[in-house]
Amino acid sequence: QVPLQESGRGLLKSSQTLSLTCTVSGDSITTTNSYWSWIRQPPGKTPEWIGASHYAGNYYYNPSLQRRTSISRVTSKNQFSHQLSAVTPEDTDIYYCAISYGGDLHDFCAPWGHGTQVTASS
Repeated sequence: QVPLQESGRGLLKSSQTLSLTCTVSGDSITTTNSYWSWIRQPPGKTPEWIGASHYAGNYYYNPSLQRRTSISRVTSKNQFSHQLSAVTPEDTDIYYCAISYGGDLHDFCAPWGHGTQVTASS
């Protein structure tokens, strides 16, 4: 298991930018064939994949969120981050970071990070 720890401000107002960071221990975000993803999930509903940082430095995004989403990484800190601009109350969710390895970046390993509640008010 690779511990993942999300951090960032969870209370926002509409039009502000969400910024979250995932700190990784026990593995490196540059491990060959690894993907480091952001996922969000309302309680009791299906998770939605937001995007991922690839070990080689590429980034992949959910087309439905790509316009507002940016993912980055700091390899020296073994961290990857996610920014979501122009939030609305519809972006209120629990946000997680997760790992996958190999060809299917959506095949996430358990456990995910503990999750951060993000609430965007109007």
